[in-house]
Amino acid sequence: QVQLVESGGGSVQAGGSLRLSCTASEDTYASNCIAWFRQAPGKEREGVAQIDSDGTPRYIDSVKGRLTISKDNAKNTLYLLMNNLRPEDTAIYYCAAVYLLCQWPIGNWNEFGYWGQGTQVTVSS
Repeated sequence: QVQLVESGGGSVQAGGSLRLSCTASEDTYASNCIAWFRQAPGKEREGVAQIDSDGTPRYIDSVKGRLTISKDNAKNTLYLLMNNLRPEDTAIYYCAAVYLLCQWPIGNWNEFGYWGQGTQVTVSS
């Protein structure tokens, strides 16, 4: 079974940057749809970005121009570069995978079968 591990979270001031990473236990990213979700306290889990097996990225409007999703298939690693962070970006960020073609708009969180444990991102004003 695929295992995913996130890292790179932390605390930054508004306008700051972070880069999140997600490492898979096996060859995953070349054949799966991979996505970043986030969940703030009391809120539903929200998909923010995904990347196709061919490397095509897509984003929800609120993060366009600020977040960049990418992957390195050889390293089995997914990235989320986060620039110009806002307090409303504060959440636990999860990577997720499903052995299917990506769909857009991004599918609901329960469509993804593989999940990491999450990494906390806190943005202060």
